[in-house]
Amino acid sequence: MEKALAAKVNGVVENVERVIFGKHHEIELALVALMCRGHILVEDVPGTGKTVLAKALARSLGCTFRRIQFTPDLLPSDVTGVSIFNQQTNKFEFRPGPVMSQVVLADEINRATPKTQSALLESMDEHQVTVDGTTYQLPEPFLVMATQNPIEYEGTFPLPEAQLDRFFMRIQLGYPTSREEIAILDAQRIIHPLETIDQVLSSEDLLRAQSASREIHLAESVKKYVVDVVTATRSHPDVYLGASPRGSLALSRAAQAYASMNGRDYVVPDDVKALAGPTLAHRLILQPQARLKDLAATTVIAEILASVPVESTSAQALRA
Repeated sequence: MEKALAAKVNGVVENVERVIFGKHHEIELALVALMCRGHILVEDVPGTGKTVLAKALARSLGCTFRRIQFTPDLLPSDVTGVSIFNQQTNKFEFRPGPVMSQVVLADEINRATPKTQSALLESMDEHQVTVDGTTYQLPEPFLVMATQNPIEYEGTFPLPEAQLDRFFMRIQLGYPTSREEIAILDAQRIIHPLETIDQVLSSEDLLRAQSASREIHLAESVKKYVVDVVTATRSHPDVYLGASPRGSLALSRAAQAYASMNGRDYVVPDDVKALAGPTLAHRLILQPQARLKDLAATTVIAEILASVPVESTSAQALRA
């Protein structure tokens, strides 16, 4: 990726940091997913900035933004849109739903019924929706940022494995430190800093960055390391179901985008290590005994990264 474009992409991170304090890595992860045309599942307790993150990203990119509040009575047509008969023209007219936007916040996605959750599947995977037999293309760039509360399970419908696998990565914002929380109080004393966020990257530049990140070189040794890490999730004693080949694709593409944001035209094994947790952990189903021990999938990924050897390769070979 050319330096000027990389600087603009990193400018988005700096812009969002004016609103989300102390979460540099998490904002970087969100931008990595966006550069890979992937979708994000943000799993955290209420009030940690999930909605603000989505709005700040949309404003930084000049993208259209819609929020869908998922509830048990939400219908698929409330997401995708509906055809309504116009008596004046004697024709059905399509009224697009909120998913026909560039950045879509699916708030508390696990509160909707499985039928409504599945209405997002086609749009997330194929960037299109089909209503009454007619297919409508979604705008580019297109990002679904879904949120769910990891604590409150009453009245929820857990996302099935097939839908979890369609999320490019899962991130957690976590609580701010005391100093960061004081900064939040100061920043929002008079006006919410979100109101001061300006566009720093155009949609056209983002599409160029998405294409450029695919050109980042992946050495054979790095490809092997990615596959070895993903394969290890399938044979780990605490894992019932490991990551699929879609996980390998996600990890390799995320590493390419991460390398381009760091000004390199090649991927190093440390890129893979930095992104393995966010891209693979939500794709694992742990054994019942592991869940009883309160073992987290991220801990399993950390164990795998510590045990899978990295092939010794020179910088010259990584660039070639």
